Order: sequence, then C-alpha cells, then structure tokens
Amino acid sequence: MKFTPTSIKDVILIEAEVFGDNRGFFMETCRRDLFREHGIEVEFVQWNHSLSVKNTLRGLHYQAQKPQGKLVRVIQGEVYDVAVDIRSGSPAFGKWIAEILSASNKKQLFVPAGFAHGFCVLSDTAEFIYACTDYYHPQSERGIIWNDPDLAIPWPVKKPVLSEKDKRYPRLKEIGRDFV
Repeated sequence: MKFTPTSIKDVILIEAEVFGDNRGFFMETCRRDLFREHGIEVEFVQWNHSLSVKNTLRGLHYQAQKPQGKLVRVIQGEVYDVAVDIRSGSPAFGKWIAEILSASNKKQLFVPAGFAHGFCVLSDTAEFIYACTDYYHPQSERGIIWNDPDLAIPWPVKKPVLSEKDKRYPRLKEIGRDFV
C-alpha cells in the first residue's frame, strides 16, 4: 500500500496494490500493521455502505460527543470527497482537502476524528463504503452547510440533491468548538 500525506496533517490518501489477471483483481484495503506504520492507529468498529444518485451531496457531517474517524472508498462510480479540519486550535482549522475517489482509481482516504466529511456524486450512481472508529450516535450528529462561503469549496455541482437536514446546517463560524 502507498500512504500519501495530504496538505492537512493526519488526512492520508491510501492506494492499494492491485493484483489483476484474466479473472479480475485482488487488493488489500486495510491492514492494521501497515496503517500503524503510517500513523493510523485506530480501530474500526462500524462499516457503512451507501448508494447515491448523480449530483447527490452528502455532508458536511461530523459527530460532536462521539467523534468518528473514517476510512472511505468508492466501489462503484465516482465522487468528489471532502474533509474539513474543525479541530479548534489546529493550524489547519477551517481548511479542507478534496480527492476524486472512484471504483476505477481504487483510492481510499483516511479522515481522522475532528473533521467534517462530505462527498458529491459525479457518476450516474455511486456506492460509497466507509469504516468508522466509533458507532453512529444520532444525539451527537452535527454538520456544516455544504456551501459555506468561508470554506469556498468548489463543489462540482451547482444544484446538488440534498437531504432536508443537510440544507439546514450552520456555517463553520456558527458551530461550537467540539474538538481541540
């Protein structure tokens, strides 16, 4: 596996070695020993799988009291994936990174706890899988509005398909400081 640090400390792009032949392919997507060698010392306790249609934008989500780190990847289709640093006191507070994740490029992104996360579907549909370091806790579910002008994320869609909840989230400057 190739581990590439991004411009924000602790967010890591992971590319698995893919072994292909006339039958198809095989790849390892997570190995505790290799992850630990590259500073990812977490335990994944919950795996989630979503299917979304083109122009769907999910995010920007985080959990306040039970923060989740996430290992994210796409198994069908393509997404524009975004992680926003919301760790109070972080030199990267309010900064974000974006990566194209797709079934064809097989890239994964490790997003640690203390980040808001979201993605936008670029293909007709996309299946998105993510492992989490803590369990879903609806009481601590929070978010930041996807089009926060202070973040100025260049989402590749002008009129996204949004949930009612995602339409109502506050701007980054309006949220509490949940992570230090």
